[in-house]
Amino acid sequence: MKSTPFTQKHIEMGAKMVPFAGYNMPVEYTGINEEHNHVREKVGVFDVSHMGEIWVKGPSALAFLQYTTSNDVSVLTPGKIQYSCFPNGKGGIVDDLLVYCVDQVTYLLVVNASNIDKDYAHLSAIAPKFGITPGRELYNASDEICQLAVQGPLALRAMQKICDTDVEGMEYYTFKKLTIAGIKDAIFSTTGYTGSGGCEIYVANKDADRLWKAVFEAGKEFDIRPIGLGARDTLRLEMGFCLYGNDIDDTTSPIEAGLGWITKFSEAKGDFVDKVLMQGQKEKGVSRKLTGFELVDKGIPRHGYPVCDESGNEIGVVTSGTMGPAVRKAIGMAYVTPAFSKAGSEIFIKVRDKLIKAVVVKTPFYKR
Repeated sequence: MKSTPFTQKHIEMGAKMVPFAGYNMPVEYTGINEEHNHVREKVGVFDVSHMGEIWVKGPSALAFLQYTTSNDVSVLTPGKIQYSCFPNGKGGIVDDLLVYCVDQVTYLLVVNASNIDKDYAHLSAIAPKFGITPGRELYNASDEICQLAVQGPLALRAMQKICDTDVEGMEYYTFKKLTIAGIKDAIFSTTGYTGSGGCEIYVANKDADRLWKAVFEAGKEFDIRPIGLGARDTLRLEMGFCLYGNDIDDTTSPIEAGLGWITKFSEAKGDFVDKVLMQGQKEKGVSRKLTGFELVDKGIPRHGYPVCDESGNEIGVVTSGTMGPAVRKAIGMAYVTPAFSKAGSEIFIKVRDKLIKAVVVKTPFYKR
């Protein structure tokens, strides 16, 4: 099992550690609910060094990414970030990812920890068709970079104290290369997986200790705290954000998952993996849709629970579910047949042979 450059700090601070995506990671410190609400109200720090970073460089980088991802990379300008996915050639998703545009010949892909090897192998198989050599223009830097996600409404205010340029005024889904706490060439981005604002900071592993100390020192007056992956999951679910392996995977298409907005069919986009298949789904419709819901009756929905109509006929399956600490409701997402996907539709979650009433709602569940 791998460790991140911050693993020993989590242990020393009393975190409950669990295996996650091959890493020894903190799932919680003081409790998921408390940590969740702290991020909603103040500022918390997540170790997300397990995430993958893959560089794509050279004159063919843009064409390569236009073909391998679902979104239109050509609209990106330096300093902008785009959410996208890798279609797998069979109607499913290899992974969802972020595309960072450094310039028109240099891109950084941030991918999920559990999919790093799969993603790199997938890209490496296609790369030669674009004159891109794995290990050169396509480079997996995941083991060289660490990352802290500083999240919450006070995050940017706290981090401004240790940055050499303005970060409080940064727009959503942008990034800068800057010096933070004396660490040069750090990447500072504003994407977020919590819905409460904040940033992500990428530095070389050798600078991990310096970054950790500086971040917590800068945030001390704002009651900054370390936060585990348990709260990261409940925070993202309150926002209706997909989690790979739960809500999307190799068997789900972006169109089914409500990710049509990152699946572009414009002339500028051109051809890409699964374009014809996905265009057909968009025009003709799909047999299931990822939908948000809230429980009406008491209970907690869990991944894998069947979704039924009032007669008990199965119409889908729960992909994610929890008791939302900030919304104070039992919420979840599920793939259901289109007839039951509209807001206001009554559905039932099957919990130990009992049908628990729920209603379909639009996401996000949490609104700032």
